[in-house]
Amino acid sequence: MSVHEHKQKKQSVNCVVITISDSRTNETDKSGNLMVSLLENAGHRVERKEIIPDESSAIKNMLDSCCENPDVDVVLTNGGTGIAYRDVTIETIQSMLDKELTGFGEIFRMLSYQEDIGSAAILSRAIAGVSNHTVIFATPGSSGAVKLAMNKLILPEVAHVVTEVKKDLK
Repeated sequence: MSVHEHKQKKQSVNCVVITISDSRTNETDKSGNLMVSLLENAGHRVERKEIIPDESSAIKNMLDSCCENPDVDVVLTNGGTGIAYRDVTIETIQSMLDKELTGFGEIFRMLSYQEDIGSAAILSRAIAGVSNHTVIFATPGSSGAVKLAMNKLILPEVAHVVTEVKKDLK
């Protein structure tokens, strides 16, 4: 089966959306709400949405809980990816990955560069990978970054990535 044929098998995946922020609330979580909307519009299920502080232990505990749940296929985070001392999302997630999808961050930065962000794209940190047979995507917290990552990278590939990750479990 070709990659194109493989990707044509549309499937719904179970997702958890996590906003990592010390200041956002459910009412002001534009990026988390955008993720939920885009996932649901694409036919995926959002099992839950959470806002947690930008603290390594909170991120690790939430991801451990999601990755231990066999009903969760994908965890999508937004926020906490900057270069300030307090931004610990990337380091925390990277330490938890069994496999990293390095192309995600590379292509995200390339697309960001091309989308009028220019050389400031070097400041943009995003990561994806697999932990305990669960796919994790971490994007910056701006709604522009979420929209770009979701529409150009995550939504076109998420079902395919989950199929690949889960095929060893069958």
